Amino acid sequence: MRDFSSSPDHALLLLGRLDGRLVNSPATDIWLARARLKGAAALAGFAGVPIAVRDLQDWICGRSPPPRHSEGLNDPLSIAALFHFALSATEGHRDPVARATLNVSRSLLDDRREADLWAPEDLVRFGPVWRTAQMLLEAPYPAASLPAIAQRLIDIRGSLEAPATEGQLLTTIDGRQLRIAPRQFDMGWLLACHLPAALVAAGLAMHALPSLVDLPRFLPDDGEALAAQIAAMIARQAGQGLAELDRLERKLARLPDELRVTRRSRAPLLVRLELAYPGLSKTAVARLLGISHQGATKLVAQVERLTEERLFTMGDR
Repeated sequence: MRDFSSSPDHALLLLGRLDGRLVNSPATDIWLARARLKGAAALAGFAGVPIAVRDLQDWICGRSPPPRHSEGLNDPLSIAALFHFALSATEGHRDPVARATLNVSRSLLDDRREADLWAPEDLVRFGPVWRTAQMLLEAPYPAASLPAIAQRLIDIRGSLEAPATEGQLLTTIDGRQLRIAPRQFDMGWLLACHLPAALVAAGLAMHALPSLVDLPRFLPDDGEALAAQIAAMIARQAGQGLAELDRLERKLARLPDELRVTRRSRAPLLVRLELAYPGLSKTAVARLLGISHQGATKLVAQVERLTEERLFTMGDR
C-alpha cells in the first residue's frame, strides 16, 4: 500500500489547506512577511551563499549591511541581488495582502535600491535569465500536476544559458600571464525563485507562497523523480507553514484588548510589525507608522508595558 503521508496527493492536500487558511487568517500578512525571509534564506543556500533568516532580519532592521558582504567571501552573487530576485518573483501577482506586505518590506529596506547599490553587476548578469525563466515557468501548463511542473523545470534548465564571469587574469612570479577558466553558475536557485508562481500558473495553488522554493541542489533528469522531490518539499514546507500560522494566530489571540481592538492607537500595527520583523529600531517604527521618533519611543514603551502585564497576568493563573 502506498504511504499517503509521502504522496503527491498528501502534499497537495496540505498545500490546499494552507492556501485556504491564508484567505481569512488574521495572521496572513505576518505569515507572508516571515515566509519571504524564509524563502530568501533557502534560495541563498541553494545558490551557494548560505545565510540564516536572522541575518536577513538584521539587515532589514538596519543592524547590519547585506549578509556576507563584508566577510571577504568569493560568493557567486550578492545577497542583495538574490533578495531582490526572490521578492520580485511574486510581486506581479494580484493579491492585495501580499502586495501590502511587500510594500511594508520595501519601506523598511528597498531591495531594488539595495541591489543597485551593492550588486549592480549581478543584476546585469542574472536579470535577463531570471526574466526568461519567469516567462517560461509561468506559461500555461498542459496539466495541473507536479510532473508537468517538474518536466518544465528540467526543460528550462537545459535551455537557459548560464551566465559566466570573465576568466581571471593572473601574473606569475616570473612574469607569465595565465587566465583561469571562467566560472559557470548553477541555475537551480534562479528557477526555484519562480516555483511558487509556477504552482499558481499550473492551477495547484491560489497564492504564490514564497517559502515553496526549497528544490534539491542538483535537479535530476527524470521528471517523475523531480516531481516526487517537489511533493516532499511541498508537504514539508506546507506542514511547517500551517504550524507557523497556528502559532501566530495564538499569539494574536493572547494579546490584551488594547493591542487588538482600537480605532486610534497604532499599537496593534506595531505588534504585527514586530511579529513579522523582530527587533525593529525606533527609527524604523517612526518611518513605517509616520510618527516622530519621540512618538515611536513612547509607542514601543507602551506595547512593551502592555505585553509584560499580559504575560504577568497569565503567569498568575
